[in-house]
Amino acid sequence: MNTTLQSGQTLAAEIVHGLAGVSGVDVGVCPPSPYLIPIAQKLHGSTVVLGAQNCSPEKPGAFTGEVAIEMLLDVGCQWVILGHSERRQFFGDTDEVVNKKLIAALERGLKVIFCIGEMLEDRKTGRTESVLETQLSKGLLNLTPEQMAKVVIAYEPVWAIGTGVTASPEQAEETHAYIRKWLAGRFGQAVSDATRIQYGGSVKGDNAKELLAKPNIDGALVGGASLKSDQFLAIIRAAEEIAKTH
Repeated sequence: MNTTLQSGQTLAAEIVHGLAGVSGVDVGVCPPSPYLIPIAQKLHGSTVVLGAQNCSPEKPGAFTGEVAIEMLLDVGCQWVILGHSERRQFFGDTDEVVNKKLIAALERGLKVIFCIGEMLEDRKTGRTESVLETQLSKGLLNLTPEQMAKVVIAYEPVWAIGTGVTASPEQAEETHAYIRKWLAGRFGQAVSDATRIQYGGSVKGDNAKELLAKPNIDGALVGGASLKSDQFLAIIRAAEEIAKTH
């Protein structure tokens, strides 16, 4: 809940303009629902794809205040973020709710950025992997290997978001490697190798290259830095540099 119509459109236009000549990087933006249509207009003709920040798993009907998957598809969304730490923490999105949304989105044509991550207390008590194992096994319950081709996993260490505490690239890589190993055990090595695992813990222009250079970090789910086009574009340029060396 950060942008206005004007600032959101300006941001989208600056990102599209700043991406001229950039290659080897997939870029998407997920604005607040009221601005999806005007932002889509600013993205028209560019390589930037449109996503939403949440959806209802229900089919269109009497669900006042909710946004249906069909509505998101209708306005040009290709992606939806599900299981974001703020949705889990403040709005009751349990693993079971996230799984229901995820399956509905995939079955009806949206690709999914599926967020997982542990709280500070979990990290301090050595429970990071057990928390992630629960979120992965319950969130991806009943998914097929074929459906996983349309899922990106975003690891957000909740303790490193807006707290001033930052996960080191080594900590991030270690956790991403665990997630990839879990995927191999659940879906097989081919799916594990093909799945993009994004990092979402306070990625900025000045730390993006070091993070994205790690072998199991395939991209970034950008929060605060995405509200400033120069910061967001700096992250994209860091990703482009990494892509050129691989």
